[in-house]
Amino acid sequence: MKIESIELRHIKMELVSPFVTSMGTEYDEEHIIVRVEGDGVTGWGESVAEGTPFYSYETVQTAWHILKDFLIPAILGKDLKDVAESNALNAKVRGHMMAKAGLEAALWDAFAKSQNISLSKMLGGTREKVDVGVSIGIQSSVPELIHKVEGYLAEGYKRIKIKISPGLDIQFVEALTKEFPGLLLQVDANSAYTLDDIGLFRKMDDYGLSLIEQPLGYEDIFDHSKLQRELKTPICLDESIHSLDDTRAAIELESCRIINIKPGRVGGFTESKLIHDYCASMKIPVWHGGMLESGIGRAGNVALASLHNFTLPGDISASKRYYKEDIVEPEFVVNPDGTMDVPVKPGIGVEVNMRMLDKVTVRKEIFKINK
Repeated sequence: MKIESIELRHIKMELVSPFVTSMGTEYDEEHIIVRVEGDGVTGWGESVAEGTPFYSYETVQTAWHILKDFLIPAILGKDLKDVAESNALNAKVRGHMMAKAGLEAALWDAFAKSQNISLSKMLGGTREKVDVGVSIGIQSSVPELIHKVEGYLAEGYKRIKIKISPGLDIQFVEALTKEFPGLLLQVDANSAYTLDDIGLFRKMDDYGLSLIEQPLGYEDIFDHSKLQRELKTPICLDESIHSLDDTRAAIELESCRIINIKPGRVGGFTESKLIHDYCASMKIPVWHGGMLESGIGRAGNVALASLHNFTLPGDISASKRYYKEDIVEPEFVVNPDGTMDVPVKPGIGVEVNMRMLDKVTVRKEIFKINK
């Protein structure tokens, strides 16, 4: 496929309600949409770098720079036989996983469409539906949290994840396990704690949580191994895992028993598949995280989550969970049984709503080959 044109769009989508984590409060979500054109085929991808450097050092601004000045020039005008060839051309760019993932996702979509197969099938997916959960930001009170959870359970979500931070943690866990016996519940700290908080996590051991996600430092693997030895509850690593090498280190050090895979965090679907396959070989379950993606990124997430070792419900919520109107058609919905259908049409399997995309676009730049 000859890469004839690549378009970048900086989008800003208002959230239905503020999303509060230990890192702060988000009122809208800023990402980069990548559009690749070649041989009459259009591929769409989404870079999940945000407006702030709080989850990752990458931001919309840094991702735009890396895409514009390095990643796009390396492949524009090239006749690529597959995604791997593009990755090889950009291998010398260190880090900047979210920038790389946005471009790679658009190429995966384009190549799947060129072969008239779904992205799920091209990635090696085996499921027609995936189990989904929902992530709930930090709430101001226990009654408010219980009310939120009731609503999401009524919508069919199979798993509830709550964000926690120091001082806003054990009381929420205790209340939810009491109010909803048997609830599949996990907590996400987004690196807000240290080993000095080991007593708190020992208390959480008594509540039957499915996992504790990223309790310690966002780059840490070693201290998590110390904490995991003291707990019955599985630790799941998120921010610490940027590659297959990080995954291998975490498993060998026994720093966690579960891995969260986010394509944006690890550089795309190619590395995600390597991590998935390695974890499967080591009997380590994985689940799909979320970055408040638009429907373009969510479509890719659903396709990846259809692989066989994604055995836990992922953070792949319905479009309406975050946005009043998504930028794809049809929008993603949760089935009454807590699953989401895997698109079967070629590529990501949904159409981009150009009216909505134009509405949320902050800036746009197109790169074309000289004819």
